[in-house]
Amino acid sequence: MKSVPSIEINLESVQEGLRLWIDARRSDSLFDADDDAEDNNEARFQLVEGCLYDYQISDPHFVLGDIGENIIQQHKRTTNLGTISPNIFVGTLSVPLLNKGTSEELFKVQLEVQSIKSEYRDDYRDMLELITEKCTDLLLRANSPVSQHFEIDYSRDSQTLYQKFAFIKSVIGSDDFTEAIHRIVTSPVTRWKETTEEKDIRNARRFSNANIKEILKRGNRTKIPEGHFLTGFGMDTLPERINTIRKTDSVDTPENRFVKHALETFLRFCADIHSKAKDFGHGRMENESQLLIRSLESRLHHTLFKDISRPSTLKLNSPVLQRKEGYRDVLRVWLMFDLAAKLIWKGGEDVYSGGKKDIATLYEYWLFFKLLDLLQSIFKIEPKDISELIKETPDGLSLQIKQGKSTALRGVYNSGSRKLNIRFNYNRSFSGKNPYPQSGSWTTTLRPDYTLSLWPYGISEAEAENQELIVHIHFDAKYKIANLTDFLEQKVDNDLDREKSENRKGIYKKGDLLKMHAYKDAIRRTGGAYVLYPGDKSINQKGFHEIIPGLGAFPVRPSKTDSGIGELKAFVLEITEHLINRASQREKIAFRTFDIFKDPPESDSVVKEPLPENYNANRDLIPDDTFVLVGYYNSKNQYNWIRRHGLYNFRMGSGTGSLILDKETVSSKYLLLHTLGDTDSGDLWKIASKGPRVYSKEDMERKEYPKPKKEMQDNYLVIQIEPVTDSEFENVRWNFKNLRNYSTGRASAFPFTTNLTELMKNKIS
Repeated sequence: MKSVPSIEINLESVQEGLRLWIDARRSDSLFDADDDAEDNNEARFQLVEGCLYDYQISDPHFVLGDIGENIIQQHKRTTNLGTISPNIFVGTLSVPLLNKGTSEELFKVQLEVQSIKSEYRDDYRDMLELITEKCTDLLLRANSPVSQHFEIDYSRDSQTLYQKFAFIKSVIGSDDFTEAIHRIVTSPVTRWKETTEEKDIRNARRFSNANIKEILKRGNRTKIPEGHFLTGFGMDTLPERINTIRKTDSVDTPENRFVKHALETFLRFCADIHSKAKDFGHGRMENESQLLIRSLESRLHHTLFKDISRPSTLKLNSPVLQRKEGYRDVLRVWLMFDLAAKLIWKGGEDVYSGGKKDIATLYEYWLFFKLLDLLQSIFKIEPKDISELIKETPDGLSLQIKQGKSTALRGVYNSGSRKLNIRFNYNRSFSGKNPYPQSGSWTTTLRPDYTLSLWPYGISEAEAENQELIVHIHFDAKYKIANLTDFLEQKVDNDLDREKSENRKGIYKKGDLLKMHAYKDAIRRTGGAYVLYPGDKSINQKGFHEIIPGLGAFPVRPSKTDSGIGELKAFVLEITEHLINRASQREKIAFRTFDIFKDPPESDSVVKEPLPENYNANRDLIPDDTFVLVGYYNSKNQYNWIRRHGLYNFRMGSGTGSLILDKETVSSKYLLLHTLGDTDSGDLWKIASKGPRVYSKEDMERKEYPKPKKEMQDNYLVIQIEPVTDSEFENVRWNFKNLRNYSTGRASAFPFTTNLTELMKNKIS
């Protein structure tokens, strides 16, 4: 394949001298693949996705027809000129050449669009092979409908047939299958074969029981010479010839017969597909089946198979077929072939219909099975959910995986100390604009590629959503990202300015990252959102101190030996271990969120009065959660004692007027004092102690508490107080009698609590 600045396509078959010229706007984006195009079943002239090309037809009476997706863009005035914009299309473009006057199609111009990823051909083959293998594994499950018999219907539409053929090709066209056949023909299984033949008795070496009988009874005998040692046994004659058995090493074994039968079956299938491809006019299927036919025929022409007869039975339980290298691989392919030929996958239309090779969509499907394997290795997935991925339909066995169609797998993870419900979704839609606390997105509807949801065992998913107990982890497949780290590196001002300029032109380099932010910020109870891409660098950005909330990317490559899935597995295990920790900061945030938002705010829950700003020492000054003790003093002497010692005392015990040590009381930050006859008070103090302390009667006496000893209790609860210095509380008075916990009469002297919100609503000056 060589890079060229422009190509000229000969259209002499339509009209003498007719030419189509295509010029590349970017260097190294136009290729002449004359050398290897046929081997890869691709068109000779090749473009690159995402690039632009100018074309011109030599005669203005001809135009290129529309093929959808705005790929062919004719010039508005000169219609034989235009632009070819493949966008994200990958595969073969069949562009119709039309007569401008009659719109009659005269010719199909074949152009191949390469992926920007150089290894996409191998990736495409390997991913399709894995999907076929996983589908076969599903079909082989005992509770799958494999007992039903489905014949291949060659009269189906071409796209359905091509879908079947693509599955089959991924099995018998793989490198593993080629290697298996090579192992067999270079080191075949053999057995000793016995051949009976007549032989001169003088050349016989070993005699069997049958030979002894022949010596005694067989005809055509010769007289034994006198003096021969056999005359002593009473024998006068011997037969001239006897039958002998010769053992030879033969390759005509049941196992080799099976291999030959399998290759012949594959060949017949490909020949049938090739014939139907001609009938349908499906050029790609015709070419690909022809290449596979040649490959299978070359294998069957090996000298090994010339000496192998047809099998009478297939001994699939043979130890050689099940264990020996090469043979066991052919047996596996045989089982996969039989099932894959009957499988219908509507999602395949997204991958290879219309001559395209949608490698990005195939990567998304491939990742589904990789993630399924990963989660099955960690969690207990219910078999029913997995078996339902394959369902019997009127057309055959249908794989229930398609973009836009949610597929849920459920299970339970038991860590020993805590059980978690697991739900794995493909293409789950999170409905938009659902009111809190319902699940979904609070803005527009969003649909991540994959979502892993975890919540405590014992409650439903809906209840877990309502109580902020569920965590969603989202993953998106991005095959075409080359280096995601560029998106997460800190930008300088010039880079951001250039990025804004590019955004105005429709170029969004950070779109994938922004989408992860959208999932994280819009879908309720999302713990993290991550890109999965076939690269080599992982990124895990933590929102705070713990593993979630977070954003990032993990490399998962279409490789049989080094897919990188292990790093993603370690991440999922780390998240699982994090969710088992009941003392995590995430658990605290979840509870605070639930506690704050479980009820709508009260209509009068508004504080606009001046308050100290909630920073530094006052960082926790939230009016609803800042509590105020309202206390009573009964004399001026007691008030002077309070001011002098910076102490305030409460009664202890179960008697009337004793202080109740509830959460509000213990965590109170302020003390508002009042006395007999007060209707309002501005005597606000700050509580300096972390909680009340117990003082004995003797302690109070030493502090010169102004009360006769005989009237004193044995113990008191005492808090330490200090004057309030915040300017916002200077010269402010509050009507404490309007507070909801205030009691009238003798109970007006009993202490009670309120919060700063209610107190400020009753501010009178």
